[in-house]
Amino acid sequence: MTENAPAADLGAISFEDALRELETIVAALEAGNVSLDDAVTAFERGTALKTHCQARLEEARMKVEQLRLPADGSAPDSTAPFAVED
Repeated sequence: MTENAPAADLGAISFEDALRELETIVAALEAGNVSLDDAVTAFERGTALKTHCQARLEEARMKVEQLRLPADGSAPDSTAPFAVED
């Protein structure tokens, strides 16, 4: 198994790349072709990737909810700024 970037680097990774890496980790763990140490490391990375993906999905959901749609169904004329709560 290849060494992955530390969890601190997750801010720069796109949702799609994080999901793809997570799928690769899951496949490797399911195949059982990794040493115990590599499996633990992969599990830790996978957990960080999962958290990152969930956060990105929540951000997207909040942005969609903040769209202001006119009553007539036309395109939104404005959006509310999105702020991530810590």
